[in-house]
Amino acid sequence: MAASPSRLRSLYRSILRELPQRPLSTPSPIQQRIRGNFATSGGNAARQVEEGEQYVQFVQAQRMYATLLERYNPGIGSTMDEGERVRLTARRVGMNFPEEWTLGRKT
Repeated sequence: MAASPSRLRSLYRSILRELPQRPLSTPSPIQQRIRGNFATSGGNAARQVEEGEQYVQFVQAQRMYATLLERYNPGIGSTMDEGERVRLTARRVGMNFPEEWTLGRKT
C-alpha cells in the first residue's frame, strides 16, 4: 500500500512542528535530512510512514514528560534555594507556610 502524498505531507509537517523553531531560510541539518528522506522515499514508503508516526508520538511523549516533570518536581532542573524548595514541597502535600513578618512588615 503506497502512502498518499497528503499523508506524507501531513507527517512531514508533524515532524517539523516537534523540532525547535528555525527560520525557513536557514533549515537545520536535521530538517534537511528529514526533507531528504521524504523526497527520496523509495519502495518502502509504508514502512517510513510507520516509523515517522512512531517518531512523532515519541517526541510528543518526551515533550509531555518534560512538561510534567517540571510541573510536579519544580526543583529538579532549576537552581532553586532551599527555602523555595521546602515551600513547594509543602504545597505539594497540601500545606502552606505561614507568611513571615519582620518588624511589622510582610516579606
